[in-house]
Amino acid sequence: MGFELGDIWQNEWARFDQVIDVRAPAEFAEDHLPGAVSMPVLSDAERARVGTIYAQESPFAARKIGAALVARNAAAHIEAHLMGHDGGWQPLVYCWRGGQRSGSFATILRQIGWRVEVLEGGYRSYRRAVVAALYDRDLPFRLIRLDGNTGTAKTALLPLLAVRGAQVVDLENLARHRGSILGAVAEDQPAQKGFESALMSAFRGLDPTRPVVVEAESSRIGSLRLPPALWRAMSGAPRVVIEAPLEARARFLRVAYSDLQTSRGGLVDLLEGLRPLRGRALVETWQEQARAGEWEALAAGLMQHHYDPAYARAREAGAPAATVRAERLDGGDLPGLADRVMAALAQVE
Repeated sequence: MGFELGDIWQNEWARFDQVIDVRAPAEFAEDHLPGAVSMPVLSDAERARVGTIYAQESPFAARKIGAALVARNAAAHIEAHLMGHDGGWQPLVYCWRGGQRSGSFATILRQIGWRVEVLEGGYRSYRRAVVAALYDRDLPFRLIRLDGNTGTAKTALLPLLAVRGAQVVDLENLARHRGSILGAVAEDQPAQKGFESALMSAFRGLDPTRPVVVEAESSRIGSLRLPPALWRAMSGAPRVVIEAPLEARARFLRVAYSDLQTSRGGLVDLLEGLRPLRGRALVETWQEQARAGEWEALAAGLMQHHYDPAYARAREAGAPAATVRAERLDGGDLPGLADRVMAALAQVE
């Protein structure tokens, strides 16, 4: 039996007990259906070997070797992962295009007696649906941007807004990057395709009749691009702006970017990337502050001479929908600030 994707926003594959991706590990790592588990019937090396035999010897020889490898790997997955399922278990299986790998694995599972279905068109059909939703159509959600200069605790406010009932999508968390030259985190960024699947998952299930709060971002977060539908929705969205004194923002950044303080040499190297933009004298001053552990002075200088001017140039003309002023941004001050942001959001709605 074949399962065809319908509305990509509805997560129709959730009706299955398990979604199994039988592609090679590298394919799964780049992107996969949300919630899928990896049970490769060919490893990366085995897939490359079979492909080489197919191209250099014959398709028939490749199919023979591939069948033996698939059968062996399928047996290992059944023994390791599937023995506990009863006869009513119903999985969805997919490979790259819904062909031999998923078909072979599904045949074995059906012979056991499980009610398995194969995704028609495989991962390619899912990817086409994602591209249609995020590139070719308008995003079916109304956005509000949480804006403000660097250090105004926008990212830290998002989970506080969520627990207060706002619909929130944390773009920097999904991108695993804080959105600036110093924004890399310990975990590598996902592939572009994986990022777009994460975006679909984050928006899926939200109420399209209520606004969704996102942090104001540029069109790129680290190495990742915001897909066109999201960027269009953000570009036209109203802004709620957080304002705070430079000193309060510097104190906040000292805590928020504490991970960078553990490797002063690494931070000095990152600051070197600002030399073409801000000149030798400023960058060397910042590097000396990093070496000396003068974190608040460094944060204040970076904001005053780099981030704030860059934000001012990038920010479009026009008044924000609302402005919320904060004199302090220490941890104990953020819940009260979140309350005031919620009140501002209600006015925008």
